[in-house]
Amino acid sequence: MPDLLLELFSEEIPARMQTKAAEDLSRLVLKGFAETGLAHGAARAFATPRRLTLSVADLGDGTDTVREELKGPRTDAPEKALEGFLRKTGLSKDQLEIRDDKKGQVYFATLETPGRAAADVVAQVVTGVIRAFPWPKSMRWGAGDLRWVRPLRSILCILSTPKRATVVPFEIDGIASGDVAYGHRFLSRDKTGAPKPLKIRDFDDYVAQLKREKVTLDGAERAKKIARDAAKCAKEAGLELVEDPGLLREVAGLVEHPVVLIGDVEERFQALPAEVLQTSMREHQKFFSLRDPVSGRIVKFVTVANIQTKDKGARIVAGNARVLRARLADAEFFYHNDLAHPLESRLEKLASVTFHNQLGSQADRVVRIRGLARELAPRVGAEPDLADRAAALAKADLATEMVYEFPELQGLMGRRYAEAAGEPEAVAAAIEAHYAPTGPSDAVPTEPVAVAVALADKLDQLAGFWAIDAKPTGSGDPFALRRAALGAIRILLENGIRLRLGRSLSGHAARLNPDVAAVARRGAAVLAEGPAKRLDKIRADIAAEGYRPEAEARLTLERRLFDAPVQADLLAFLRERLKVYLRDASRPGGGVRHDAVDAVYALGEDDDLVRAASRIEALDGLLGTADGENLQAAFKRANNILAAEEKKDGVEYSLDPDPRLAESPAEAALFEALDAADAAIGPLLKAEDYPGAMAEMAKLRSPLDAFFDGVVVNAEQPILRRNRLCLLHRIRRTVAQVADFSALAG
Repeated sequence: MPDLLLELFSEEIPARMQTKAAEDLSRLVLKGFAETGLAHGAARAFATPRRLTLSVADLGDGTDTVREELKGPRTDAPEKALEGFLRKTGLSKDQLEIRDDKKGQVYFATLETPGRAAADVVAQVVTGVIRAFPWPKSMRWGAGDLRWVRPLRSILCILSTPKRATVVPFEIDGIASGDVAYGHRFLSRDKTGAPKPLKIRDFDDYVAQLKREKVTLDGAERAKKIARDAAKCAKEAGLELVEDPGLLREVAGLVEHPVVLIGDVEERFQALPAEVLQTSMREHQKFFSLRDPVSGRIVKFVTVANIQTKDKGARIVAGNARVLRARLADAEFFYHNDLAHPLESRLEKLASVTFHNQLGSQADRVVRIRGLARELAPRVGAEPDLADRAAALAKADLATEMVYEFPELQGLMGRRYAEAAGEPEAVAAAIEAHYAPTGPSDAVPTEPVAVAVALADKLDQLAGFWAIDAKPTGSGDPFALRRAALGAIRILLENGIRLRLGRSLSGHAARLNPDVAAVARRGAAVLAEGPAKRLDKIRADIAAEGYRPEAEARLTLERRLFDAPVQADLLAFLRERLKVYLRDASRPGGGVRHDAVDAVYALGEDDDLVRAASRIEALDGLLGTADGENLQAAFKRANNILAAEEKKDGVEYSLDPDPRLAESPAEAALFEALDAADAAIGPLLKAEDYPGAMAEMAKLRSPLDAFFDGVVVNAEQPILRRNRLCLLHRIRRTVAQVADFSALAG
């Protein structure tokens, strides 16, 4: 069985496109083989800056002949029906067969698709894939109509066996397939200086020849070499390599023959914050940073060249250092110019920085965050004045030149500038930390002032976009509201913050529209009226108090903010994100069962997420034990019997059962166990000792098992039957104190 080797050789492919392009090549070719019926084995795809390569093992020799029968219209059907069938099959009437059917005689067509050789199928599939390849951006060149990310130069396409290699012949826009590959752009040349052609026999020969001609095919291998050599350079210089996985992936896509070189950062620039140096070198030059472990300064850089030189890269390093000098001079200018203007002086500029056209400017947002942060401060153990100061300055660095140049430094530069201005450490730290967490692996803020500002920032974002009905839909989340919700949830849970989110969001509504804040402060009276009257009252109050005319345009926003359904919808969204977070198996402690969340929330909505999560995790812990599993089974049995009998009788057996009617020891023991559980569970729940409540609940397992093993619920005597059904209702009621077991799966 032959192996396929395909290489599409072109000008440089952008590094950011390479991985997906290799995946797309493999996916589309294999899809084409599946559609044509060509068998194949394992496939491997690779990408370098100049080539996409696909190796597919054990291709079939070809496709089988396919014979298919199609049933057509009856022989007495209208002529147009027959004409349509003939067009569909491509046959003539005399090629059809007439057979007897249940309802008369019917035309049948027999279609036979001849088998095809593997080379023919490969040529057809590869040609189609190349012409319709899904590049994010592509170009045309020359006189042809082929579009590729960069000009396509050659195509290698062979079927190889241990004995020989055969070219799969096809041509695209004058580029004929062949068995020739090319090595490194500069290091693989013949005696005339032209690119050296490499005649390829199979995949192993292809990899070996490329290696000799200074091309490492595997991107992971290139990245590993870069990381290893960079770490070696750092160690030899007594420095630390600043890890940057994203940059490593990108640089591995820029070179086919990575050569790691080390250079110096001029001493005048070493005084810049390390983050500024690292960001500037990464973004502009694709350099790795080497840090002094004692001072923390970035003192050297690592660059990755694509060639080896006789001077061991000295000229390359010198050229890169000259370019770096200009880049860092810009960063130095931005930094010192920013320091000359205190953060507080930047606040006025935030008025011209739009946050959202319906939610105002960043200056408007700062006012809202300040109010909410001050309100939250006592609840998280922060000093309100410090929280207010941190919130006031949190977004100020958005108006600095450094953050304008490098947006990813927002928050961090704010901290640096606040420290330079002599702001309290808690304020400076909160400015940096208030964006966190930005991802699932980020640490959450833990200092009280930072917690207050970070939480205020995220709740304002959620409340604002819900107010203008810009919440996430399906997979669309342009304002990253799912991330904001997860951040708020993690801050609350990981810091153990007890907060009634409904109250906080309701109180924050007035801050979203300062023009009607006076009306919002009279919220109790306004809320007592219906929606239409409420809007009229707001209009009247605005007119009476002389508000600006443009405030009228924001009345719809204010009206939505007061609407209970909007707040309820936002709280439901937060509960759903809590469910996603708790189910995540990668979080500390592992994930909980999805139905444990449903079982707790089925008892009622709880906007104290810490309390809800504690209850959910306690229930999940119970369900993971043998007692929990058996208790769930017993509850299900009791619930099913009770539901069936209530439906049949048309009554609800919700009266208190009489323990005096217990006939057997098992029945009496269940009464006693329920009495004990009710007496213990209530106080434990009130004290929020959910593990303790679950442990008390687990004690019901044995008496329930004994009851169902030894007692017939539907006794012949009506009074006993009714009492036992009421006892089942009491079981359900007792269990429902901790969770709705009927919401559990299984």
